[in-house]
Amino acid sequence: MALCAASISHNNTSRILSSSKSNTFYQKKISASPHFSLLSLTPPLPSLSRSGFGSHWRRREPCSLHGHVSCSVKAVLLDESKEKLLLPKGDMWSVHKFGGTCVGSSERIQNVAQVIVQDSSEGKLVVVSAMSKVTDMMYDLINKAQARDDSYVSAVDAVFEKHKLTAMDLLDGDDLASFLSRLHHDINNLKAMLRAIYIAGHATESFSDFIVGHGELWSAQMLSYVVRKNGLDCEWMDTREVLIVNPSGSNQVDPDFAESEKRLEEWFSRHPSKTIVATGFIASTQQNIPTTLKRDGSDFSAAIMGSLLRARQVTIWTDVDGVYSADPRKVSEAVILRTLSYQEAWEMSYFGANVLHPRTIMPVMRYDIPIMIRNVFNLSAPGTMICRPAENEDGQKLESPVRGFATIDNVALVNVEGTGMAGVPGTASAIFGAVKDVGANVIVISQASSEHSVCFAVPEKEVAAVAEALKSRFSEALNAGRLSQVAIIPNCSILAAVGQKMASTYGVSATLFNALAKANINVRAIAQGCSEYNVTAVIKREDCIRALRAVHSRFYLSKTTIAMGIIGPGLIGATLLDQLRDQAAVLKEDCNIDLRVMGITGSRTMLLNDVGIDLSRWKELVKDKGEVADLEKFRQHVHENHFFPNTVLVDCTADSNVASCYHDWLRRGIHVITPNKKANSGPLDQYLKLRALQRQSYTHYFYEATVGAGLPIISTLRGLLETGDKIQRIEGIFSGTLSYIFNNFKGTRAFSNVVEEAKQAGYTEPDPRDDLSGTDVARKVIILARESGLKLDLSDIPVQNLVPEPLRACASAEEFMQQLPQFDNEMARARQEAEDAGDVLRYVGVVDAVSREGRVELRRYKKDHPFAQLSGSDNIIAFTTTRYKEQPLIVRGPGAGAQVTAGGIFSDILRLASYLGAPS
Repeated sequence: MALCAASISHNNTSRILSSSKSNTFYQKKISASPHFSLLSLTPPLPSLSRSGFGSHWRRREPCSLHGHVSCSVKAVLLDESKEKLLLPKGDMWSVHKFGGTCVGSSERIQNVAQVIVQDSSEGKLVVVSAMSKVTDMMYDLINKAQARDDSYVSAVDAVFEKHKLTAMDLLDGDDLASFLSRLHHDINNLKAMLRAIYIAGHATESFSDFIVGHGELWSAQMLSYVVRKNGLDCEWMDTREVLIVNPSGSNQVDPDFAESEKRLEEWFSRHPSKTIVATGFIASTQQNIPTTLKRDGSDFSAAIMGSLLRARQVTIWTDVDGVYSADPRKVSEAVILRTLSYQEAWEMSYFGANVLHPRTIMPVMRYDIPIMIRNVFNLSAPGTMICRPAENEDGQKLESPVRGFATIDNVALVNVEGTGMAGVPGTASAIFGAVKDVGANVIVISQASSEHSVCFAVPEKEVAAVAEALKSRFSEALNAGRLSQVAIIPNCSILAAVGQKMASTYGVSATLFNALAKANINVRAIAQGCSEYNVTAVIKREDCIRALRAVHSRFYLSKTTIAMGIIGPGLIGATLLDQLRDQAAVLKEDCNIDLRVMGITGSRTMLLNDVGIDLSRWKELVKDKGEVADLEKFRQHVHENHFFPNTVLVDCTADSNVASCYHDWLRRGIHVITPNKKANSGPLDQYLKLRALQRQSYTHYFYEATVGAGLPIISTLRGLLETGDKIQRIEGIFSGTLSYIFNNFKGTRAFSNVVEEAKQAGYTEPDPRDDLSGTDVARKVIILARESGLKLDLSDIPVQNLVPEPLRACASAEEFMQQLPQFDNEMARARQEAEDAGDVLRYVGVVDAVSREGRVELRRYKKDHPFAQLSGSDNIIAFTTTRYKEQPLIVRGPGAGAQVTAGGIFSDILRLASYLGAPS
């Protein structure tokens, strides 16, 4: 192997700039200085008197080296007569790779050295990147020099100072002097090279690669010195001597494994060491021209080295705890995956998972070498192992067939469409040939079996060139009408679901697209290979985060998260908030449901929060941080937070203005849950429009608590109808208030006294006339009638009003209560007549499906009738149907009170969570 020069003249620099054929990289003279340049590929030949790996080290031809290397030698090759050592391979080696962040400062380099020291492997090869930001700084030097920007000189000085100060923190004595001497020499050479670029205004790719690789050279040497200070036998390796690659176009290179393995054995025979610190990122071509493995290539370097050594394991040290199931910046609940197959890691790295270089997997797969992803700043984290999965493990833990999700943003769809494409050979070839000619990268391809169109995704920055090339290539077909259009759909993102077990699991695609539909996300294109390792969907860029969170939670990789807005924090709303507070932890832990109250609004004040309101002090927060209520702003805040794929607005009011917003909310993809009866009992045409919209979309509208508070009345009725039963009659005591009043209106008690008692106990509305008028019961009758298929309006229901005619115009509830005793005799007579006949009075609502009518009235029932057996504020509803004709189906229980009503709303919220993917 030849040695590189320690000094480069302006003439030599010009030769490198003008011709890559000069092969000067391996044919410079050696400086007479005892220190070789950091530009050199081979340090002075070492003594071979050091200890070896025990049985793994074997000398081929025992002999000794005499003398030293002459300073005038050119292109010295290893003499076959000299001693050679056989490179041991196999499980005794572990390979580590440390990225720029890991060696970004002197303190971090010390930490890395400790990690190396603590590794008990017999042999360790450590691949190291340049210090954080240094590669960018090196590219910036070249760009400034090419632009003839004189500031490149000061920029070189900044590079020098960064490494000088780091070395002074880490090293001392001869080590520091040696490193700084080499650093000075390299910087001077770099200035000469950059000066030549400045004059020429241009740098070849190989020359640029040579310059930018210095960051790795310096970090590798500093780390090797620090490791030696910690007591380990250590050598540093310039991988340009070892890694040989062939350019393959498209800004990529392919390793020449046979030649690289040969050169590694030659290098090792000169530098036998238990610990080797190697440069990442850089390599050489077959012609010994310096090159790189391109951006993020240090991972690739480590994988290649692991392959060459047949290492036990390759560990990629980074600043994250492992490979996440999704980008944690987009999905805060993303989890660390303990294991991944090679194929899964390959797919995820291609689709944007930034822990791995996309080509890292290929070299290690050849020998089944596992890759560990670990966090150098959190050594307690176990990390992620990428390996070949074990087959049919007994007792294997059940896990989702989808292991993770990845996204690519800033892409555009290109759709080439036309009837003239069908059955015409070579059309696809012509399309993608035109794309290739402009150097664009096709990420996803989708084509229908009709061959009417071909759709593919490219980076958005390349789409204009692609469109122009296609229109030029197919101009004749477009003019003749064989192609109808070359359409561009910008502002897209790609979402990929990855998992090796997807291939053997039914329904994965259905679950994926169902989750997207329920989050109201439209899919613009779909692609899936026959291997089924990934399913890819193209969506709007603005939907990307919501889509990612929706599918992530649907496959149980994180909790089903619902953003909630509570409207009306009155008695029922406040009780619901307290129930949510008390149950939140249990729902997260046991049910995988995360309910986030993003906003609370009353008629005057609202409270908004971006991540979820602390429900333990919501009343205090409303007072301290509340703002003027604005229902539209409230809706936007709760719904347009892209970190939460599912939104529900819970209307706890009795306000018709709020109810009028339901249609717009559902149309926007917002789920609605309410005990408010105004929407379902309002104008018939609006109700029908609301229900039609609900049925046409994946948006849910739940209103169980509108009838019977927490009793399962709506769900029971739906269950009967959906299973084919026919409703004949629904009859019931629907008002908890009036149930309480007539359950206690007995003996000699005055009607007004019972009403006052009910008001004091909190059973009535603030104005008892709202209950006694029967309007509330009539609304419930209308809701049940409409659920049964009857098209009735509120005006179609005759209602017996229990408020005496003269008192209906009272100015206040207090005035009404003062005057009500004057009318006690009328109600007392009705009670007495009922008692004389062995009956009781009950205020009921009736839906007669046979005669297609409804009514609300005070009726008499025998004392053995179920309606006569009530106590307190219980509701009771009897369903007479084709199946339950002789003995009605009865639902009975508390029908009034904030706790049971809030419980009914809460039950609807959990039903929504189940529909959205939470475990049932």
